[in-house]
Amino acid sequence: MKYRIFFSLVFIFAMMISCKKDYLKYTKKPEYITSPSQENKPYFDAYDATLKIWKVPYEELYIPTTYGTAHVVVSGPESGEPLVLLHGMNASSTMWYPNIEALSQEYRVFAIDFILEPGKSYKTKDIENVTQIAAWYQEILNKLNLESYHIIGASRGGWLAVNLALNHQERIKSMTLLSPAQTFIWIRPSTDLLKNIIYALSSKEKQMEQNLKSMSSNVDNINKTYLEQYYIGVEKDSINKFVMDMQPFSKKDFESLKMPVLVLIGDDDMINNDKTLVMARKLIPYGQGDKIENAGHFLSVDQPVVVNTKILEFLNSVTNQ
Repeated sequence: MKYRIFFSLVFIFAMMISCKKDYLKYTKKPEYITSPSQENKPYFDAYDATLKIWKVPYEELYIPTTYGTAHVVVSGPESGEPLVLLHGMNASSTMWYPNIEALSQEYRVFAIDFILEPGKSYKTKDIENVTQIAAWYQEILNKLNLESYHIIGASRGGWLAVNLALNHQERIKSMTLLSPAQTFIWIRPSTDLLKNIIYALSSKEKQMEQNLKSMSSNVDNINKTYLEQYYIGVEKDSINKFVMDMQPFSKKDFESLKMPVLVLIGDDDMINNDKTLVMARKLIPYGQGDKIENAGHFLSVDQPVVVNTKILEFLNSVTNQ
């Protein structure tokens, strides 16, 4: 028995060393980062400035894929269970700055920049459909040697997480969706949405101001360094061709999800409402949902302490099952 335990520990240690060596080949910065174009340099500089407000050590990986280079920010203990983060539209992986310290205490966190939006991932081949998007994420996870992992998706990242799960759910231990966009229900008409449409005819500064006010219950709580990066990102590319493909999933889709799923929305959320939570609890076999007080669509920024606590409680309950 003692020998079996000893050899098991040796095997686990060897696997950890092997994975660390495998990641080394992804640490070299590609030319588009070391010698950026005039168009990309301001954004990359702003991205790096936001990474400086992360309160934990991190490592940047540049992983070659079929469709280009995937940029992944890794933090947390190497022995921790893998936790994959999918950011919201145009937000990039740096949007997790209020959450990363809590999430990476025990988990090995992999924050992936979506290749079709502003970030440090770099597209070299067109992606034609949402099935290929799921295949792109799966290719990254394969190269990271993640045999099983937890996943968190925010806003559009929530939709992408469900899309990935419907194509490759065998490895996903749990899924957390933070105000997922167009996932359970259509974005409903509202005063904030109407204001966004009206302000679309105004200056870009007014557009951005109104957009943030409609999405966050406390815009002043958003870090100014991150906001500068976000502004540049939206200027670069605000919409990609798959936005119209983001349609709510079917009852059959939700019923097919076998992992535990936690859905969190804000009480002042222009993207979701109570119907989202009812569907999550009713349609997903192991689904649960909760509402965060004094939070808008950007609930992970509006109420980071509460959101972090609820996520970790959920993750720990899954891990300890």
